[in-house]
Amino acid sequence: MTTLYIAEDQEMLKTALVTILNLENEFSVIGSSTDGLISLAEIKQLKPDIAILDIEMPGLTGLEIAAQLKKIIPTTKCIILTTFALEHYFQDAVATEVSAYLLKDSPSDFLIQTIHSVLKGATIYSPELVKTVLRAEKNPLSHREMEILTLIQQGLSTQVISKTLFLSEGTIRNYISAILSKTGSRSRIEAINVASQHHWI
Repeated sequence: MTTLYIAEDQEMLKTALVTILNLENEFSVIGSSTDGLISLAEIKQLKPDIAILDIEMPGLTGLEIAAQLKKIIPTTKCIILTTFALEHYFQDAVATEVSAYLLKDSPSDFLIQTIHSVLKGATIYSPELVKTVLRAEKNPLSHREMEILTLIQQGLSTQVISKTLFLSEGTIRNYISAILSKTGSRSRIEAINVASQHHWI
């Protein structure tokens, strides 16, 4: 019998997942929670074979739980469920070495198939998610330009940024011009909005 734990902050979806997975004769859902901190504590105690984790939860995110489980209970394999087909989440999931990363609108049969594959050692990423990430625009800004844009986002002036980075105000203005050009923006605020929309900052 494969033991499962469900961490999902939407009560209705959590209940549906528990019901669907318990219908499978070889699966047993031994715990569930809508809170990240509670989920981590219960998973540490129950040590399920598979932890199915929502990426955004109160307390701790699914990725934060997965990162901790990797250190303390490496035998528990983590499957991330998310509504968000976002590049930075996907990159974090890959870095955390989760066993699977699926969109919540995936068919339940695909989730069940994924659990079986993960138990055999496979790593599964939702095809729709991979396509979305591959289509995502790459960040055109350099490390220094990102650093300056982040300081601008914090409300710092050109003068303060130049002192913070030990660069002349003219150099900072040149970097800002490059940032505006690369993001197709007419103002600093617009550049910040563009970078935020693409999850570069």
